[in-house]
Amino acid sequence: MATNNVAQMVLVEEDGLPCGNRVQPFSTPTAKQVSFFSNILTPLKAMFSCVFSHAFCSIEQWEVDHGKKENLLTLGERLGVEDLYSLNVWRASVGELLGSAVLVFMLDTIVISSFETQTKTPNVLMSILIGITITILLLAVFPISGGHMNPVISFSAALVGLISLSRAFIYIFAQCIGALLGALALQAVVSDTITQTFSLGGCTLTVIAPGPNGPVVTGIKTSQALWLEIICTFIFLFASIWLAYDHRQAKALGVLVVFSIIGTILGLLVFVSTSLTGKKGYAGAGMNPARCLGPAMIRGGHLWDGHWVFGVGPAISCMAFYIYTKIIPSNHFHANGYRHDFFNVLRALI
Repeated sequence: MATNNVAQMVLVEEDGLPCGNRVQPFSTPTAKQVSFFSNILTPLKAMFSCVFSHAFCSIEQWEVDHGKKENLLTLGERLGVEDLYSLNVWRASVGELLGSAVLVFMLDTIVISSFETQTKTPNVLMSILIGITITILLLAVFPISGGHMNPVISFSAALVGLISLSRAFIYIFAQCIGALLGALALQAVVSDTITQTFSLGGCTLTVIAPGPNGPVVTGIKTSQALWLEIICTFIFLFASIWLAYDHRQAKALGVLVVFSIIGTILGLLVFVSTSLTGKKGYAGAGMNPARCLGPAMIRGGHLWDGHWVFGVGPAISCMAFYIYTKIIPSNHFHANGYRHDFFNVLRALI
């Protein structure tokens, strides 16, 4: 009899997968009920299978396509080689060239004038004037090229991925040419006596001064100068350039405030580096390899003694700053730019 039979039903486990036919000891459904539930469950099962299969396939396909896209990028694309052929990049580099030329001329003039002025604290006057000058030049050059005027900024910006390494190379080349032109302009307007006495306001570790028993060398040790260069450049990047790199803070503070902070920090670092040692002959932390290179190429002589310090020190600081940006949580540093940072390029090489 139909009333005495035990019906078989298709149950669904908690995870939604069929577990097969199981005998259930409760009321017996009629043929119409079985047919009704079967007509409902079968389309639903097919629908959900289709939806979830499509979703998972879409995710997997996106991951595959994204990985392929990253892997298909050539080393040239990661280096930004197209910037080498971009007219706009080279036109922007003219701003870097002229900005660096004016920067070297102004800074070296400030160095000479501060020590020529009859004041007991020439380094204080020099630091204030340097801070003001840098702020003004940043505001002038920023709309053209970003206002680097310093290989430290261009190199660190390339490391963190704000600009391509190719663009950084163009900017640094323009900065060095500009520094050379600035030193030439300074040499053309000052006397030979001042040029010899102040070494064109260049970066020096030691100078040769007259002594009771003949010329003597005064200054600081190379190791001291290297550490000062590394520490001061890192503080420069950490305390001021960081604000310019992070678009959130730059937008919140405004261009004028950010550049004023950069100028103030640089002025303070010049004051600290020149006052800390208390040695005549040491011109203070350069923090700008191009600015040190210009007078050295024009004046030569003792300006080349230990000159490598003013290039190696900032390079180490840039790498240290880049590693720091990788260590901190990503939500604390937001930089919009080229996207391919140093590790990204290195991974492509490997």
